[in-house]
Amino acid sequence: MNILTQQDVEKVFESLRRGSVPERGIDTFAVGIDKQRGELHRQLDLVKSGEGNVKFLRGGYGCGKTFMARLALLDAQARGFATSFVVVSDNDLHFHRFDDVYRKVMTELGTSSCPRNALGDVLDRFIGQVEEALVAAGENDNAADFDGKVKQRVKDDLAALTRGQAPQDFVRVVQAIFDLKQQGEAADAGALVSWLCGSDNVSAAAKKAAGVKGDIGSRDALDYLRGVVEIVKAAGYKGLVIVIDEAETILRMRKDSRHKSLNGIRQISDAAGSFPGLLWIFTGTPDFFDSRQGVAGLTPLHERIRFTKQGRFASIRDAQMELVPFDAERLRAVALRLRELYPTTDRSRLEGKVSTAFVDRLVADVTAGFKGDVGVVPRQFLRAFVQQMDLIEEHSDYDPSKEYGFKPVELSPEEQHALHGEPPLMANDAVGDELVPREDVW
Repeated sequence: MNILTQQDVEKVFESLRRGSVPERGIDTFAVGIDKQRGELHRQLDLVKSGEGNVKFLRGGYGCGKTFMARLALLDAQARGFATSFVVVSDNDLHFHRFDDVYRKVMTELGTSSCPRNALGDVLDRFIGQVEEALVAAGENDNAADFDGKVKQRVKDDLAALTRGQAPQDFVRVVQAIFDLKQQGEAADAGALVSWLCGSDNVSAAAKKAAGVKGDIGSRDALDYLRGVVEIVKAAGYKGLVIVIDEAETILRMRKDSRHKSLNGIRQISDAAGSFPGLLWIFTGTPDFFDSRQGVAGLTPLHERIRFTKQGRFASIRDAQMELVPFDAERLRAVALRLRELYPTTDRSRLEGKVSTAFVDRLVADVTAGFKGDVGVVPRQFLRAFVQQMDLIEEHSDYDPSKEYGFKPVELSPEEQHALHGEPPLMANDAVGDELVPREDVW
């Protein structure tokens, strides 16, 4: 379990009040998912040993896909990995354009010491490792030609690590960043780090200093990612874990974009094994995986990651790992964990008013409010539960056993559809049973 500061605890409850998944501290109330969490730990061990892989998490709304994905990243960082958490959007992330995906991955790149935009820090650590290796080999770091030897070693190491597959512009930019920092030109170095992160808003002057033109394109982005993964490992991290959350958003895209995005996922899945030290984790609903508008409509991808069950049993080691809905007992266990974590000035008073009997009543009332469908309950339940503890903390005469009354509010469109058993939301031109063309695009 990660050690939480008081600020971390406050952030946990602020996120729960908004109905969102906290970025830290969720391991403190992760219950009923030990087997699934263990499978993701197994994946981390494989990647740490030099494998590359992709894992798909499937589950309906309220099953905790985002929670599990966030937990996987926390566990990965605790084990020495760099991570990135990307949410699929039909507005600013076109999954069939891998330069878009690459830019998002780099923006959200984080480590245990640098939560976001961590590439600059990772590059500094990589250069530091290069310098230490040269000194250990007998080089004088005060010699006039030491910086030149660092640049050459960077070039040689990247060529060896990527087996010559890193673009020449990638190598030149890393060398230029080192040069500029040595010259005290931090702003120009920062501009080149932004370019290396996929930004298309870097001045021509900054790019000219590194001898590059244009921006990172879709066809080259995968090779740049390969270089980043190798730098991450050479900087001392065990590897890189990338989460692509809410892949079902692709179902709401226009038909042409949807087709191309699914082909992009197929290409990532096929190439995963050739990226040692990189683990992709995708989350999606059963509709995304099983409908003809989704994965099931793209035969090459569907055959590779098909989900199967023997009766009610499914293996967590399959390409798709199933996450099951919450039940009343799991909601109860989460509530009791949160009661322990809640920052209060009078714990005995809090535990007296938020008794086990009250928790049981809250579970029953919230579940009843959603017609017994626990699958869409967790977000609403946690908001209601945290609100009760807040009211107790703020008002000395508040008694939840007398005042409490649950009213379902603010269901998301997805939750509304799930509650009523309706099909998922899709773009108007996504309706139909046509298969995804078997074509390579990017």
